[in-house]
Amino acid sequence: MAKRLTAAAVAATLGFFALGATPQPAQASDPYWQCVTFARMFSGIQIFGDAWTWWRQAVNNFRTGSAPETGSVLVFRPEGRMNRGHVAVVSDVVTDRVIRVTHANWGGSRGKVEENVTVVDVSSSNDWSQVKVWYNPINGLGTTAYPTYGFIYKGARDAFQGGREMAASAAAAAAQ
Repeated sequence: MAKRLTAAAVAATLGFFALGATPQPAQASDPYWQCVTFARMFSGIQIFGDAWTWWRQAVNNFRTGSAPETGSVLVFRPEGRMNRGHVAVVSDVVTDRVIRVTHANWGGSRGKVEENVTVVDVSSSNDWSQVKVWYNPINGLGTTAYPTYGFIYKGARDAFQGGREMAASAAAAAAQ
């Protein structure tokens, strides 16, 4: 229990400092990012289809597991309003129960990319099967614990920088 409280405190502190910037209003020329398109490009993992199908597709084609690695993709199970699941790329492993992700089309940032968003493992088994995600509109961890399948790995560390460069190029092209 103390470990969970410590992780939550760390996550809240990190999220508070990492996400202090005020979101900018959307422009008509801004690209609208879906989470799967962004995760595929940013991670280099070539899986297609709704986010919830990524895990099934990855099992026989990629290394999968329950431990985060920088550049891996965290796959959320479909649940409630998130009926197609969600995918997010791990941008940093902070502790064994706290990571940061870069993802698109989440919550209050529809169609936008959010960088270095704090995610906390709240599973009882410390296996990342349940997480809470920092939610900018309330300036804190969200109240929902989301179920996940786990992480998909593939040349994760090398692909992360390449994905960042591709995203910057796409955004620059859309702005012209």
